[in-house]
Amino acid sequence: MRTVHVAVYDTLADWEVGYAIAHINSSFGQHAPGRYEVKTVGPSLAPVTTLGGMRILPDVALADLTPADSAMLILPGAFTWDNGANAAFGRLARAFLAAGVPVAAICGATAGLAMEGLLDDRDHTSSAVEYLMATGYTGAAHYRDTAVVTDGDLITAGPTAPVEFAHAVLAKLDIYTPDALAAWYRLFGEQDAGAFFELAAVVPQ
Repeated sequence: MRTVHVAVYDTLADWEVGYAIAHINSSFGQHAPGRYEVKTVGPSLAPVTTLGGMRILPDVALADLTPADSAMLILPGAFTWDNGANAAFGRLARAFLAAGVPVAAICGATAGLAMEGLLDDRDHTSSAVEYLMATGYTGAAHYRDTAVVTDGDLITAGPTAPVEFAHAVLAKLDIYTPDALAAWYRLFGEQDAGAFFELAAVVPQ
């Protein structure tokens, strides 16, 4: 059993990581059931409140997490990225990438990575390049105007692309076989109801 860690902090944007974490943590769809579990990492062990008003009690405190403990770090967006309150998570992302452990960031979390200098020489995306420029980063030449970008161990996405983000995360973790992953995206990304039966047919139960 390997652990995928999802960062949690006040004003976390609930919708941005739902598709990803639900399908990582579910045995349905995994060609190696039980291979991953999802745990949350907070600034401390104190509860946090999401943008949707849900209270989350973190499983682990940020100071106690190392890359060796994890298969991936997922960073959701939150208003707290813009005021620098989540800078410690940006530093954690640097440690993960340096250790060769994947990091997936969406929406405001991409600004946190930009502030940390992690987007200066990696292909990436975000809400808009102008949003990242406000952080003072120098990586505009590597900005890609698309829903999601994977560059090595780094995945980035904008706030309107939770399905594309999840697709990239599931691919990076090798959650699904290629046929199952294609059917998954047709179902959730293209709203093709027929893909449900195709997914069920190629996913071991």
